[in-house]
Amino acid sequence: MRMSKVKKLIIPVAGYGTRFLPATKAQPKEMLPVVDKPIVQYVVEDAVKSGIETIILVTGSGKRAVEDHFGYNYELQSFLKKVGKEDLRIEVKSIADMANFIYIRQKGPYGNGTPVLCSRHLIGDEPFAVMWGDEFFYTEEKPQLLQLMEVYEKYGDPVITAYEVKKEDTSRYGIIDGKEVEKDIFKVKKLVEKPGPEKAPSTLASLGGYILTPDIFDILEKTKLGKGGELWLVDAISALLKTRPIYAKKIDGIYYDTGSKLGYLRANVELALRREDLGSEFREYLKGLKL
Repeated sequence: MRMSKVKKLIIPVAGYGTRFLPATKAQPKEMLPVVDKPIVQYVVEDAVKSGIETIILVTGSGKRAVEDHFGYNYELQSFLKKVGKEDLRIEVKSIADMANFIYIRQKGPYGNGTPVLCSRHLIGDEPFAVMWGDEFFYTEEKPQLLQLMEVYEKYGDPVITAYEVKKEDTSRYGIIDGKEVEKDIFKVKKLVEKPGPEKAPSTLASLGGYILTPDIFDILEKTKLGKGGELWLVDAISALLKTRPIYAKKIDGIYYDTGSKLGYLRANVELALRREDLGSEFREYLKGLKL
């Protein structure tokens, strides 16, 4: 039987963004700008370049700005046309044209497994991707999700994003214990949650998203609430690992954890320096700083 291609992406955006309070008191953390685009737009652009056609945004209270951002906003377009800013009007319109956007409200316990389970009726029996709305990869060639898709299309099993981290950072992430089956592709033995340098089986962190198969839904429904009384997707993936192979793809790119203050600042600086219209002048400004 021919394997279905991955055409749908779930992005959970219902979190409170407590690490960025008070900035996130009245605006979603996913809408914080990196240079001149909100974080979640970088995630969507990665997905669309990878061939994703449908974006499912799982929202919560106070997330209306995310929905508005991916809408047409005819009033703004009309104003931009009126004042002769046609290039900006086209850019605004293109955001809504990128994909088919579906918005649903999160129902159920806290935790990143809940938005995935809430999307079950929209996924059906297809494979699908999950990416987070507050982190993304900068890649020179293939976008992050396309790199995962290529592994899925070869092996036909779920794929986890893997990224090399410093040994001291293994206490911050879930770490992959796996066997390399070909360059930068690993067959996962188990996932170890924040083991720390002494117990870490590797320095490959699981972050940035997944390609999953629909059998994860039955497992999620049976998964007991974990740390903090929340439903964790990684617990369901660990259970799925007992029934079928799961692979990890080491991503060729630069990871930005824009859900942390330091990661957010780093993303702004580095992406601004890469911009043709900003990089040169901004670099000279940074060189001249005397703090």
